Amino acid sequence: MADRLVAVTGATGRQGGAVARHLLAAGWRVRAITRNPGSAAARALAELGADVVRADLADPPTLREALRGAYGVFSVQNPMTSGLAGEITQGRNVGDAAAAAGVRHLVYASAGTGEPGTGVGIWESKLTVQAHLTALGLPLTVLRPMAYMELMSDRTFYPPMAAWHVMPTLMGGDRPVPWLCLDDFGAVVVRVLAEPARFVTADLRLASDVRTIDECRTMWREINGRRPRRFPMPVRLFEKFVGPDLPTMWRWLRTHPTDVDTADTTALLPEARTVRQWMLERRAAH
Repeated sequence: MADRLVAVTGATGRQGGAVARHLLAAGWRVRAITRNPGSAAARALAELGADVVRADLADPPTLREALRGAYGVFSVQNPMTSGLAGEITQGRNVGDAAAAAGVRHLVYASAGTGEPGTGVGIWESKLTVQAHLTALGLPLTVLRPMAYMELMSDRTFYPPMAAWHVMPTLMGGDRPVPWLCLDDFGAVVVRVLAEPARFVTADLRLASDVRTIDECRTMWREINGRRPRRFPMPVRLFEKFVGPDLPTMWRWLRTHPTDVDTADTTALLPEARTVRQWMLERRAAH
Protein backbone atom coordinates (compact mmCIF):
# COMPACT_ATOMS: atom_id res chain seq x y z
CA MET A 1 0.00 0.00 0.00
CA ALA A 2 2.89 2.38 0.68
CA ASP A 3 3.48 2.96 -3.03
CA ARG A 4 0.01 4.48 -3.49
CA LEU A 5 -0.51 8.14 -4.26
CA VAL A 6 -1.46 10.61 -1.52
CA ALA A 7 -2.37 14.20 -2.35
CA VAL A 8 -1.17 16.59 0.36
CA THR A 9 -2.74 20.02 0.73
CA GLY A 10 -0.72 22.72 2.43
CA ALA A 11 2.36 20.79 1.35
CA THR A 12 4.66 23.80 1.67
CA GLY A 13 3.36 24.65 5.14
CA ARG A 14 4.17 23.29 8.57
CA GLN A 15 1.69 20.41 8.87
CA GLY A 16 1.46 19.48 5.20
CA GLY A 17 5.23 19.70 4.82
CA ALA A 18 5.82 17.32 7.73
CA VAL A 19 3.25 14.90 6.30
CA ALA A 20 4.74 15.03 2.78
CA ARG A 21 8.28 14.40 4.03
CA HIS A 22 7.24 11.43 6.16
CA LEU A 23 5.17 9.92 3.36
CA LEU A 24 8.10 10.17 0.94
CA ALA A 25 10.48 8.66 3.50
CA ALA A 26 8.07 5.75 3.95
CA GLY A 27 7.89 5.06 0.22
CA TRP A 28 4.52 6.62 -0.61
CA ARG A 29 4.02 8.62 -3.77
CA VAL A 30 3.18 12.22 -2.93
CA ARG A 31 1.37 14.85 -4.95
CA ALA A 32 2.23 18.10 -3.21
CA ILE A 33 -0.50 20.69 -3.75
CA THR A 34 0.55 24.33 -3.64
CA ARG A 35 -0.38 27.66 -5.18
CA ASN A 36 3.30 28.39 -5.81
CA PRO A 37 5.28 25.45 -7.27
CA GLY A 38 8.26 27.74 -7.67
CA SER A 39 8.72 28.42 -3.96
CA ALA A 40 11.78 27.16 -2.13
CA ALA A 41 9.64 24.79 -0.04
CA ALA A 42 8.00 23.36 -3.16
CA ARG A 43 11.35 22.86 -4.87
CA ALA A 44 12.67 21.09 -1.78
CA LEU A 45 9.76 18.64 -1.87
CA ALA A 46 10.32 18.04 -5.57
CA GLU A 47 13.96 17.20 -4.86
CA LEU A 48 12.75 14.61 -2.32
CA GLY A 49 10.58 13.00 -5.00
CA ALA A 50 7.20 14.68 -4.66
CA ASP A 51 5.09 15.53 -7.70
CA VAL A 52 4.46 19.24 -7.11
CA VAL A 53 1.27 20.55 -8.71
CA ARG A 54 -0.31 23.96 -8.79
CA ALA A 55 -3.82 24.12 -7.35
CA ASP A 56 -5.86 26.49 -5.19
CA LEU A 57 -8.16 25.18 -2.47
CA ALA A 58 -10.51 28.03 -3.31
CA ASP A 59 -10.62 27.00 -7.00
CA PRO A 60 -12.58 23.71 -7.32
CA PRO A 61 -11.59 22.88 -10.94
CA THR A 62 -7.86 22.99 -10.13
CA LEU A 63 -8.47 21.01 -6.97
CA ARG A 64 -10.45 18.28 -8.76
CA GLU A 65 -7.59 17.86 -11.21
CA ALA A 66 -5.02 17.74 -8.42
CA LEU A 67 -6.88 14.95 -6.61
CA ARG A 68 -7.55 12.85 -9.69
CA GLY A 69 -6.23 9.31 -9.25
CA ALA A 70 -5.24 9.77 -5.60
CA TYR A 71 -5.67 6.92 -3.15
CA GLY A 72 -5.54 9.22 -0.14
CA VAL A 73 -5.72 12.91 0.76
CA PHE A 74 -4.28 14.87 3.63
CA SER A 75 -6.42 17.97 4.11
CA VAL A 76 -5.41 21.03 6.10
CA GLN A 77 -6.47 24.67 5.87
CA ASN A 78 -5.07 27.80 7.48
CA PRO A 79 -7.73 30.17 8.85
CA MET A 80 -5.03 32.68 9.80
CA THR A 81 -4.51 33.40 6.10
CA SER A 82 -7.93 32.59 4.63
CA GLY A 83 -10.24 33.67 7.45
CA LEU A 84 -12.83 31.37 8.98
CA ALA A 85 -15.25 31.57 6.06
CA GLY A 86 -12.42 30.87 3.64
CA GLU A 87 -11.25 27.93 5.71
CA ILE A 88 -14.72 26.39 5.62
CA THR A 89 -15.04 26.91 1.87
CA GLN A 90 -11.63 25.41 1.22
CA GLY A 91 -12.23 22.42 3.50
CA ARG A 92 -15.55 21.70 1.80
CA ASN A 93 -13.91 22.05 -1.62
CA VAL A 94 -11.31 19.43 -0.70
CA GLY A 95 -14.07 17.08 0.41
CA ASP A 96 -16.07 17.59 -2.77
CA ALA A 97 -13.00 16.99 -4.94
CA ALA A 98 -12.04 13.90 -2.92
CA ALA A 99 -15.54 12.46 -3.30
CA ALA A 100 -15.49 13.13 -7.05
CA ALA A 101 -12.09 11.42 -7.33
CA GLY A 102 -13.21 8.36 -5.39
CA VAL A 103 -10.54 8.86 -2.74
CA ARG A 104 -10.33 5.88 -0.40
CA HIS A 105 -8.98 7.63 2.71
CA LEU A 106 -9.10 11.30 3.70
CA VAL A 107 -7.14 12.42 6.75
CA TYR A 108 -8.38 15.76 8.04
CA ALA A 109 -6.21 17.96 10.26
CA SER A 110 -8.59 19.47 12.78
CA ALA A 111 -8.06 21.02 16.21
CA GLY A 112 -9.75 21.54 19.54
CA THR A 113 -11.81 19.19 21.62
CA GLY A 114 -14.32 18.13 18.98
CA GLU A 115 -17.15 19.52 21.08
CA PRO A 116 -19.40 22.28 19.67
CA GLY A 117 -20.29 25.46 21.49
CA THR A 118 -16.85 26.50 22.74
CA GLY A 119 -17.08 29.87 21.00
CA VAL A 120 -13.56 29.37 19.63
CA GLY A 121 -13.91 30.22 15.95
CA ILE A 122 -10.91 28.24 14.74
CA TRP A 123 -12.36 25.14 16.43
CA GLU A 124 -15.97 25.64 15.38
CA SER A 125 -15.01 26.16 11.72
CA LYS A 126 -13.33 22.77 11.65
CA LEU A 127 -16.43 21.09 13.03
CA THR A 128 -18.36 22.63 10.15
CA VAL A 129 -15.88 21.21 7.65
CA GLN A 130 -15.95 17.83 9.38
CA ALA A 131 -19.74 17.70 9.18
CA HIS A 132 -19.54 18.28 5.43
CA LEU A 133 -16.92 15.55 4.97
CA THR A 134 -19.04 13.13 6.98
CA ALA A 135 -22.17 13.98 4.97
CA LEU A 136 -20.29 13.16 1.78
CA GLY A 137 -19.71 9.63 3.09
CA LEU A 138 -15.94 9.88 2.71
CA PRO A 139 -13.65 7.32 4.41
CA LEU A 140 -12.51 9.82 7.02
CA THR A 141 -9.99 10.07 9.85
CA VAL A 142 -9.96 13.22 11.97
CA LEU A 143 -6.77 14.14 13.81
CA ARG A 144 -6.76 16.76 16.58
CA PRO A 145 -3.26 17.83 17.60
CA MET A 146 -3.85 19.96 20.65
CA ALA A 147 -0.81 22.28 20.79
CA TYR A 148 2.35 22.14 18.72
CA MET A 149 5.64 22.39 20.57
CA GLU A 150 6.83 24.77 17.85
CA LEU A 151 4.53 27.41 19.36
CA MET A 152 7.38 27.90 21.81
CA SER A 153 10.06 28.44 19.17
CA ASP A 154 8.78 29.11 15.63
CA ARG A 155 9.31 32.78 14.76
CA THR A 156 6.17 32.90 12.64
CA PHE A 157 4.16 31.92 15.72
CA TYR A 158 5.64 34.96 17.56
CA PRO A 159 6.43 32.97 20.72
CA PRO A 160 7.83 35.91 22.74
CA MET A 161 4.39 37.53 22.52
CA ALA A 162 2.16 34.48 22.26
CA ALA A 163 3.36 31.30 23.98
CA TRP A 164 5.52 32.99 26.60
CA HIS A 165 3.30 35.98 27.41
CA VAL A 166 -0.31 36.23 26.22
CA MET A 167 -1.04 32.50 26.38
CA PRO A 168 -0.08 32.06 30.07
CA THR A 169 -1.60 35.44 30.95
CA LEU A 170 -5.02 34.40 29.66
CA MET A 171 -4.91 30.64 30.24
CA GLY A 172 -2.71 30.49 33.30
CA GLY A 173 0.87 29.32 33.44
CA ASP A 174 -0.16 26.39 35.63
CA ARG A 175 -2.75 24.92 33.24
CA PRO A 176 -1.73 21.55 31.72
CA VAL A 177 -1.22 21.78 27.95
CA PRO A 178 -1.24 18.67 25.69
CA TRP A 179 1.75 18.97 23.34
CA LEU A 180 2.89 17.32 20.10
CA CYS A 181 5.72 18.31 17.77
CA LEU A 182 5.09 18.86 14.07
CA ASP A 183 7.47 16.15 12.92
CA ASP A 184 5.66 13.56 15.03
CA PHE A 185 2.35 14.71 13.58
CA GLY A 186 3.68 13.91 10.11
CA ALA A 187 4.70 10.45 11.29
CA VAL A 188 1.25 9.85 12.81
CA VAL A 189 -0.46 10.64 9.50
CA VAL A 190 1.65 8.01 7.75
CA ARG A 191 0.71 5.38 10.37
CA VAL A 192 -2.97 6.28 9.97
CA LEU A 193 -2.88 6.06 6.17
CA ALA A 194 -1.12 2.69 6.36
CA GLU A 195 -3.94 1.15 8.43
CA PRO A 196 -7.28 2.29 6.98
CA ALA A 197 -9.22 -0.60 8.52
CA ARG A 198 -8.11 0.60 11.95
CA PHE A 199 -8.41 4.35 11.52
CA VAL A 200 -11.21 5.15 9.07
CA THR A 201 -14.01 6.72 11.21
CA ALA A 202 -11.50 7.46 14.01
CA ASP A 203 -11.44 10.89 15.68
CA LEU A 204 -8.16 11.16 17.56
CA ARG A 205 -6.85 13.75 19.99
CA LEU A 206 -3.08 13.78 19.71
CA ALA A 207 -0.56 14.63 22.43
CA SER A 208 2.75 13.05 23.40
CA ASP A 209 3.28 15.06 26.58
CA VAL A 210 1.28 17.23 28.96
CA ARG A 211 3.13 20.15 30.53
CA THR A 212 2.20 23.56 31.86
CA ILE A 213 3.75 26.69 30.40
CA ASP A 214 5.53 27.20 33.73
CA GLU A 215 7.07 23.72 33.44
CA CYS A 216 8.07 24.38 29.84
CA ARG A 217 9.70 27.67 30.83
CA THR A 218 11.73 25.90 33.52
CA MET A 219 12.85 23.17 31.10
CA TRP A 220 13.77 25.77 28.47
CA ARG A 221 16.00 27.56 30.98
CA GLU A 222 17.66 24.30 32.08
CA ILE A 223 18.36 23.17 28.51
CA ASN A 224 19.23 26.49 26.87
CA GLY A 225 20.91 28.22 29.78
CA ARG A 226 18.55 31.18 29.63
CA ARG A 227 14.92 32.03 30.01
CA PRO A 228 12.81 32.03 26.84
CA ARG A 229 12.54 35.48 25.32
CA ARG A 230 9.39 37.26 26.41
CA PHE A 231 7.84 40.34 24.87
CA PRO A 232 4.98 41.71 26.99
CA MET A 233 2.12 42.95 24.87
CA PRO A 234 -1.36 44.15 25.90
CA VAL A 235 -4.00 41.58 25.00
CA ARG A 236 -6.00 44.12 23.01
CA LEU A 237 -2.98 44.92 20.87
CA PHE A 238 -2.27 41.20 20.37
CA GLU A 239 -5.88 40.70 19.23
CA LYS A 240 -5.46 43.49 16.68
CA PHE A 241 -2.29 41.79 15.50
CA VAL A 242 -3.54 38.17 15.13
CA GLY A 243 -7.32 38.36 15.59
CA PRO A 244 -9.54 37.31 18.49
CA ASP A 245 -9.53 33.52 18.16
CA LEU A 246 -6.30 32.67 19.98
CA PRO A 247 -7.15 34.84 23.02
CA THR A 248 -10.67 33.34 23.03
CA MET A 249 -9.19 29.84 22.97
CA TRP A 250 -6.79 30.55 25.81
CA ARG A 251 -9.54 32.11 27.93
CA TRP A 252 -11.71 29.04 27.30
CA LEU A 253 -8.87 26.70 28.30
CA ARG A 254 -8.42 28.57 31.59
CA THR A 255 -11.74 27.19 32.86
CA HIS A 256 -12.12 24.05 30.73
CA PRO A 257 -9.39 21.45 31.31
CA THR A 258 -8.54 19.33 28.28
CA ASP A 259 -8.35 15.66 29.15
CA VAL A 260 -5.95 14.00 26.69
CA ASP A 261 -4.38 10.61 27.37
CA THR A 262 -0.88 10.61 25.89
CA ALA A 263 -0.94 6.80 25.93
CA ASP A 264 -3.21 6.82 22.87
CA THR A 265 -0.68 8.80 20.85
CA THR A 266 2.39 6.95 22.10
CA ALA A 267 0.71 3.62 21.35
CA LEU A 268 0.30 4.83 17.77
CA LEU A 269 3.78 6.39 17.64
CA PRO A 270 6.02 5.01 20.42
CA GLU A 271 8.89 7.30 19.42
CA ALA A 272 6.81 10.46 19.83
CA ARG A 273 8.87 13.07 21.65
CA THR A 274 8.22 14.58 25.04
CA VAL A 275 8.67 18.32 25.45
CA ARG A 276 12.08 17.76 27.04
CA GLN A 277 13.22 15.48 24.19
CA TRP A 278 12.04 18.02 21.62
CA MET A 279 13.84 20.85 23.39
CA LEU A 280 17.05 18.82 23.62
CA GLU A 281 16.91 17.98 19.91
CA ARG A 282 16.24 21.59 19.05
CA ARG A 283 19.18 22.69 21.19
CA ALA A 284 21.48 20.18 19.49
CA ALA A 285 20.36 21.34 16.05
CA HIS A 286 21.10 24.98 16.87
